[in-house]
Amino acid sequence: MKRFSLKSIQILILLRTFFVIAGVFFTGCLLLAFTTLPFWGYHWLGTSCSELKWKPETIILLGGGGMPSESNLMRSWYVAQAAAGFPESRVIVAMPGDTTNPASTPRLMQQELEVRGLAAGRISIENSGTNTRAQALLCARMSSPSDAILLVTSPEHMRRAVLCFRKAGFEKVNALPAFENAAEADLTFRDDHLGGKQLPLPAVGRHLSVRYQVWSHLKYEILIAREMTALAYYKLRGWI
Repeated sequence: MKRFSLKSIQILILLRTFFVIAGVFFTGCLLLAFTTLPFWGYHWLGTSCSELKWKPETIILLGGGGMPSESNLMRSWYVAQAAAGFPESRVIVAMPGDTTNPASTPRLMQQELEVRGLAAGRISIENSGTNTRAQALLCARMSSPSDAILLVTSPEHMRRAVLCFRKAGFEKVNALPAFENAAEADLTFRDDHLGGKQLPLPAVGRHLSVRYQVWSHLKYEILIAREMTALAYYKLRGWI
């Protein structure tokens, strides 16, 4: 009985320690979200390896989620802009899926690019790679290492993508992170002018940081944590 009680106390101490650490960690993340550090961390992942030194011969769209999805639509928009700026370049869509199925994600991404003005003959599909390392190796088989390429992917994924393609043998790697643009409209409002119930609540209409910035920064913190973990794993595996 005494042993059981001792074990129970030890478990309670461990649980208490865990919840204290978790609470401190969450509080730290929340306080950090009120600063600009999460944005600049996210910005660094997108721009630290991004450059345009060479005229791209191949534009590579690294797929994200399904179709439609925020990531793939954003990346497709940027690819269409780049393809218009470099009309002699070809485009590779790197997205796993069944290319014989017109409703598959890679085919829908191809259709999206065609809707945006790209000729079907300019677009090739790499549909076997299921992570960035595999996509880099397979795209290397579809291009010459001496070809100048332009990678298009989400900002948090850009640094890892560039390092992977360099490791796969590409000598001239340009990068175009698919950052989203903030709305140019003034989004503030006066709470009391919108009617509804009059309650003793703080007015938030003029505080964009509370309405948007904090939540965006919390999301950035998760993206940064995930990406730093991925970068560490890729480094240990010798993929970057």
